[in-house]
Amino acid sequence: MTEAAFSTSPPSLNWLKSKRFQNFRKDLVAGATVAAISLPQSMAYALIAGVDPRFGLYTAIVFTAVAGIFGSSNHLVNGPTGAVSLVTFSALAFIDPDAKLDAYEAMFLLAVMVGIVQITIAVTRLGDVTRYISESVVTGFISGAAFLTIIGQIANALGVKAQGTGHQHVLYRLYLTLTQPGPFNYKAIVISGSAILFAIYGRKLIRKVGLPQIEMLLAVILLSAAAYFVGWSQFAPGAKPAVPLIEAIPAALPGLHVPSIKLEWLVDMSSSAVSIGILGLLEALAIAKAVAHSSRQQLDYNRQCLAEGIGNLVGGFFRCMPGAGSLSRTAINYSAGAVTRFSGVFTAAIVAFAVLMLGPLAAYIPKAVLAGLLIVAASRLIDVERIRYTATASRADAILLVTTALAAVFIEVEFAILIGSTVSIIWYILRASQLKVQELIVSPEQVVRARIASDPPTSDVLIYDIEGEFFFGAAPDLDKYLRTAADEAVRRKAHFIVLRLKRVRNPDAVALETLDIFLKEARRDGLTILLAGVRPDLHDALERIGIAKRHGEGLIFREEEKDYSATLSAVRKAYDLATAQLADRDAKTPVYYLV
Repeated sequence: MTEAAFSTSPPSLNWLKSKRFQNFRKDLVAGATVAAISLPQSMAYALIAGVDPRFGLYTAIVFTAVAGIFGSSNHLVNGPTGAVSLVTFSALAFIDPDAKLDAYEAMFLLAVMVGIVQITIAVTRLGDVTRYISESVVTGFISGAAFLTIIGQIANALGVKAQGTGHQHVLYRLYLTLTQPGPFNYKAIVISGSAILFAIYGRKLIRKVGLPQIEMLLAVILLSAAAYFVGWSQFAPGAKPAVPLIEAIPAALPGLHVPSIKLEWLVDMSSSAVSIGILGLLEALAIAKAVAHSSRQQLDYNRQCLAEGIGNLVGGFFRCMPGAGSLSRTAINYSAGAVTRFSGVFTAAIVAFAVLMLGPLAAYIPKAVLAGLLIVAASRLIDVERIRYTATASRADAILLVTTALAAVFIEVEFAILIGSTVSIIWYILRASQLKVQELIVSPEQVVRARIASDPPTSDVLIYDIEGEFFFGAAPDLDKYLRTAADEAVRRKAHFIVLRLKRVRNPDAVALETLDIFLKEARRDGLTILLAGVRPDLHDALERIGIAKRHGEGLIFREEEKDYSATLSAVRKAYDLATAQLADRDAKTPVYYLV
């Protein structure tokens, strides 16, 4: 009989002591902690997108739960984010500001489009392409987006109406807002200033006493209560309050809703859907990777891409904004002790409960409170130390960072991530297309090593080591190097060339054709080419195309075993052939070592 059969504890007590219950308790505590910050953040991010705060809360319920269920990361928390909300606002700029219902429907449709883009990326397994997008692009975009977020909340912080239209540049709209003839609302300025101070010093105090990070939720509750008791948020029917307030949130959960579909909307938002889709995946994967590095969790990146896409797709049918992985909520989730991805599901459930119980009270929250909190949250995203480190790491990183950040501020935010990603991928391709070719020699000590300037030029046998991506982008360089090697052999009156191909990767048709043409021309000119260190993938390609048969298997040396050096075998073979041709050379085959 098992040990459990002799247990005297009641079944319920055994379950309470079980690891499953301990994980449940940890996930529930972490979910409640994250929900405390998710409530104010979700409403604030909806304001960034220029829509009703309830849609931010709906996103924190539906999208967070769905992505949590299907995701790969145990700690990533999804939902509305500042960067995605900012791009959403820009994407909806073509709609008349007074046509709120159209803007809402277009946003729901945009979420569905984003989901389709991300699911397509996951299904076609293009998620791995994101690793070719430098983190400098993400850093630059987030910095630029954070700056725009701060600018976008100045009107709410001052208690005035934002001027201009979405078609005008954000800096020009800021100028119009600051120079409008009406006075600023000093009561709103007091509230937003208090929110900023509360968020900054409240966090320090809460950390000092060891409480969860609930300073933003406390700021919303306390400052909204203060504004009510001094009469700033009270108003008679038909009258305006002393400070602008957000709209009331119905005490109901989001229901199934099919977004309106208009052809012009699909056309106008197509590029934005791609931008948000890529941005959302970059955010989610970067955050998940960072946490997984600490938690030692093995991630399935393609599955996470699929979860992001399903979350946005489903969310679009439940009146949600486009969303992504949240850095702040994920960090809190991990530090609060979350164990499984269901902590995000608990977060969504607690937010849903809060909406049902407290939704109508949102009508007493001043916009200035959320504006102040957003200004602080956005400023924290501008990681000065990270920017300095990235900008000084290399010229390429500095260019990518600055290009993406400036594109976000001065062009259009939805194109910034596309511009940065395109530059990053082009940069990678240019670097990958650069083959490294080094001449090797056999030293007097019978050691095969790299040739240095003081070594005399070799004759009889030339040896070259080629390293890099063996693809179409590298073909021009490959052709140049091979022709140079042939010319050098003719100049030195050498008849044998050993090409070490052990460190070439991913052969394609163009590079193989370049090699094939070189081998044909070399045979015509009386040169014997030995291919050394040929790995299985390259050898299979040589056989499929017919190069192996035309060239002769006796001149191809495969790299098959750890204790076997195909390069040394090829060099010995080359010198044996050279010795047979030259009567004045000692007929010996020395032992070589490769370094």
